[in-house]
Amino acid sequence: MSVHGPEAAVQRQHGGTPLAPEPHRAETHTESTDPFLLSEKESRALLREVPWRRLAVIGDSIAEGTGDPWPGYESVPWADRVARRLQAAHPAAAYLNTGRVGAVIAEVRAEQLDDLTAFGPDLVHICCGGNDLFKRGADPDRVEADLDDLCARVAATGARLAMFTLADAFTGRMTPLQPRFAEFAEAVRRIAQRHDAVLTELWNHPARLRESWLSADLIHLSMAGHAVVAAEVIKSLARGGPA
Repeated sequence: MSVHGPEAAVQRQHGGTPLAPEPHRAETHTESTDPFLLSEKESRALLREVPWRRLAVIGDSIAEGTGDPWPGYESVPWADRVARRLQAAHPAAAYLNTGRVGAVIAEVRAEQLDDLTAFGPDLVHICCGGNDLFKRGADPDRVEADLDDLCARVAATGARLAMFTLADAFTGRMTPLQPRFAEFAEAVRRIAQRHDAVLTELWNHPARLRESWLSADLIHLSMAGHAVVAAEVIKSLARGGPA
């Protein structure tokens, strides 16, 4: 678990509108040249008017920030990047991340909600469900119901919710899972609508076709992928505004 803000030192444990695809090709981008990233000045301008000052992220390894380094990109996960930019716009902002590798929805509910409640967030990004779908005999309807229940519990705290769809970057040995996760993306969209969550659409994001999008395991984002996701989440939060 990690808490960031003026009242606590950093204690880390350890997807807007779909865009047209670009061809898959070797990447030469860096943080300073990547067209999908935002400068600190651009991020600060986008986040200056958002109402949130206590950001929490709960969920699995994607929430926590697992991922391989990538040349030219700082090794900072997407959620930490968003928190850093929020704090640049609002120095008093605080940040909690309880994401854990391997967590399924039931474990997020059982093991992370108490810390979340104690933190008292006004914005919570929820990222889990993928591990549930990896289970043999997984029932997509059950996964949607469980994620919806988790979102309802978090919304009951009074916090605004945020979510993103996972990108359609299924390749190699992961290709057979694409239909299952396409269904899951639809479920996330339905849940986000039901709970008025700020939704970031990553499913068709053109950066998903880059060699740099995924880590070597073909599951987790690389740090280049994390950087793009952070920029898209910031844009979505700026559009989301108060409930």
